[in-house]
Amino acid sequence: MNRSNQGEIGRSKAAGADFLQLRPEEAPTGGLADWLAGRFRDAIADGRLAVGSRLPATRQLAAELQVSRGVVTEAYQRLTEDGHVSGRGRAGTVVVAAPIGTSSAASGHARASRPALDDPGLEIFDAMRAVEARIDLTPGIPDLAAFPRAAWLKAERAVLAELSASAFGYGDPAGTPALRLAVANWLARNRGIKADPADLIIVAGVSQAIGLVAQVLGREGITELAVEDPGSLGSRQHLHLWGMRTPPIPVDADGLRVDVLRDSGAPAVMVTPAHQFPTGVVLDGERRRELMQWATDGGLILEDDYDAEHRYDRPPVPALRAMLAEHVIYMGSVSKLLAPALRIGWMLPPPQYRQALVGAKRQADLGNAALPQLVIAHLMESGELERQLRYVRRRHRIRRDAMIEAIGRHLPTATVHGAAAGLHLTITFDDPDLTDLALASAALDRAVKTQPLSWHCQHPRPPGLVLGYAARTPTEITEAVATIGEALSACSVDAVGAGEEK
Repeated sequence: MNRSNQGEIGRSKAAGADFLQLRPEEAPTGGLADWLAGRFRDAIADGRLAVGSRLPATRQLAAELQVSRGVVTEAYQRLTEDGHVSGRGRAGTVVVAAPIGTSSAASGHARASRPALDDPGLEIFDAMRAVEARIDLTPGIPDLAAFPRAAWLKAERAVLAELSASAFGYGDPAGTPALRLAVANWLARNRGIKADPADLIIVAGVSQAIGLVAQVLGREGITELAVEDPGSLGSRQHLHLWGMRTPPIPVDADGLRVDVLRDSGAPAVMVTPAHQFPTGVVLDGERRRELMQWATDGGLILEDDYDAEHRYDRPPVPALRAMLAEHVIYMGSVSKLLAPALRIGWMLPPPQYRQALVGAKRQADLGNAALPQLVIAHLMESGELERQLRYVRRRHRIRRDAMIEAIGRHLPTATVHGAAAGLHLTITFDDPDLTDLALASAALDRAVKTQPLSWHCQHPRPPGLVLGYAARTPTEITEAVATIGEALSACSVDAVGAGEEK
């Protein structure tokens, strides 16, 4: 007896399953199992079922298709014999390979083409993230392997045990009261900021905070927001999306040039005063006083408290918000404390902007997901987040030291900037024939990801690289810097050759 016929008798013409939009009436007479296995092969080939996807339980799918369980079991068996799926016990049946001849793109495993580093458009960060590399020194990423999984699960269980049913409904777009209270306490303890929890707004990271501020200011007719130069390319791109012009204000060894800011006539400025990105400079006391006077005279400051908690060889730097509350929109997040994937941050605006910012947040997404907010609030209030910070500081310091040592050995002509704090170093070279785009490209050719300093500059600067160290082991860091040394040598040879041709 042909097993493929099993279950066809009495099958309803309306039978079908949402999974892959399967409709058994499309199967040829006498070939239901063959047809079903073929549909699965097609889905694996075109990427609808990627490697790692789990197939429905045979009993469940048979019920949905109104066929015998034996038909589904036979189809799965044929896929297993072909090597496309594998039974994993309680984990179910899992796709393990695409059909032979299938393109890598169709199977969901395309190797991303290398982006052009000399054209850092809106997609550049996504494109770079997709490129495979042996060692990734992208800045702004903490030690992801140190994420406190056990503490998170414990906090989540504690939150769920006490959570009422109503808490799963729509909440306050400004954030859960528990997290706003926890953040207010955190800022008081760690940043010297006295904040009323009612004034805080929970956002999806500093990136969203920047976008919300740009929208609100734009409605008030403000279309120009000055930025540090060098300064974050990503932040600048985000402001441009909301129609903001970003006049560059130079940063020197003491921080933002407030005299240039005043001369620019810009009504607002965004700064990273605790650990300037990407130079690592701390805004010094005199410049702070000048900036606060500029704000008192009518300016508005957006303070991105970037990397403020990650310091190693210097005392803490007070937040501008702690000294000038009425003229500062303060922004922070857990991206560098825990993980960027959580997408949770906070904003503390002056009272005159709060209502409009909450309205913009409401229209954006109705507010952040409540459960992660409550878990982070628990971690903050229990002291677990402070313990985590102390733990990763020790790890980050070791990795920073490894990078500095490796730079001294393999890049002796480089000057190191911003070593006292943060999660990255910036290095520059005093070489008129070198371009950092060429150096970063040569490093990427050798499977090491970096960011050229020129990405973050609006005005010309010496060539350099921005190197993240927090997410890599000391061994990986040493290997990556040695590879960059090889890339530098190759760039120097190319530069000499080009000079000789001239």
